Amino acid sequence: MDLILIPGAGGRGWYWHLVTAALRERGHRAVAVELPADDDTQGLTDYARAVLDAAAGLGTPTTSGPRRVVVVAASLGAFTAPLVLSQLQPDAVVLVNPMTPLPDETPGAWWGSTGAVEARTARAAREGYPVEFDPGTYLFHDVPASVLATVPGKGEQSTRPFADPCRFESWPAATTVVAGRDDRFFPLEFQQRLARERLGVEPVVVPGGHLVALSRPRELTDAILSLS
Repeated sequence: MDLILIPGAGGRGWYWHLVTAALRERGHRAVAVELPADDDTQGLTDYARAVLDAAAGLGTPTTSGPRRVVVVAASLGAFTAPLVLSQLQPDAVVLVNPMTPLPDETPGAWWGSTGAVEARTARAAREGYPVEFDPGTYLFHDVPASVLATVPGKGEQSTRPFADPCRFESWPAATTVVAGRDDRFFPLEFQQRLARERLGVEPVVVPGGHLVALSRPRELTDAILSLS
C-alpha cells in the first residue's frame, strides 16, 4: 500500500516521521509531504501542488501487482486533501483530528461555522486547564519530551491559506476520521459531531491529543491501516 501523508499547520513533513517509520516497518510505502506553509505567497492550490509532486510514482504497480493508494491528512491538512483527490484517485482518505471543510469554505471561516473555539474553551473550563490558548496546554501536553527534543526548528504558518476557498464538490464515500481521545484543541465530542454532520461517519477514536502522530504513533498507524 502507498500512503501520502499531509501535515497540518506549520506544514512540516517531520510531523509524520514516527508514523512513516511504523508504516515502512510493515511493508508499506509512505511519503510525508513538506508544505510551503511559511511562505505568504503560497495558498491552498500551492499546497495541493506540493502534495501531487511528493506523490509522483505512488500507486504504480510493482512485481507483486497493483498498489492501493491512501491519502492521510491531519488538522489543517484536511483543507488540502480534497484538492488532490481527483488526480490521485485514492482508495481511501483518512482525516486525523481534522478541520474538515465543506465545499468552497475557507479555513478562516471554518472556526466560526463549526464552533471550534467554543468547543475548546468549554472543555477547558469543564476539565480545569487554562482556557486561554497556548501550545503547551493544547498541542504538546502529551508529546514525550524525547520527541519534542528532535523538532527541527519551529514551523511557522502563513495566514494566506486561511482566506482561500477550498474548491471541491464533495468528499468521497471512502473518507473516514481518526479522532484523538485526549485532543484538547479539537475535543472528541466536537470531532464526533463534525464528522457526523459533514461526512456522515463516526470517528475511530485512538488515545492521544491533537499531535497524535507524535504522542501515539503506533496506535495511529494501526487505525490508519484498519481504515485503509
